[in-house]
Amino acid sequence: MRPRHPAALLSATATTVFRLNARLLAAAEELARPAGLTAARWQVLGDIADQPRTVSEIARRLGTSRQSVQRIADLLVSRELAEYRPNPAHRRAKLLAPTVRGRDALHSIGPAHARLARKLVDALGEEETERAVASLRLLAQALDRIDDT
Repeated sequence: MRPRHPAALLSATATTVFRLNARLLAAAEELARPAGLTAARWQVLGDIADQPRTVSEIARRLGTSRQSVQRIADLLVSRELAEYRPNPAHRRAKLLAPTVRGRDALHSIGPAHARLARKLVDALGEEETERAVASLRLLAQALDRIDDT
């Protein structure tokens, strides 16, 4: 097998990741819907489940814009799924934290999420799933390192 041109490899990678992203988002929407969430709301709420974070921190961790996270955060607060708390490290950048209602929504997704995860790992195998995750992390790290994307 002869080596492929880097542009062809990038195109094949992008096409595969776009397809994977669409499938994962569709699955996330299905999982989140019974909890009264969307995939985006679940993602933000899930990111603050372990500790409160600023909107900027959430955006960096999720690889999205601060403005997008701000809109979702404000919506979560308006629906009493999250709340803004004072930030001892920064007066103006408040911390977003889940409320009891938000935690309940996250917990309600857990069983269906676990079933889907088990089906995926059963279909692919544990080692192959771990290799796929490692490859995706390597790809993300490489993209983070290069400037001309």
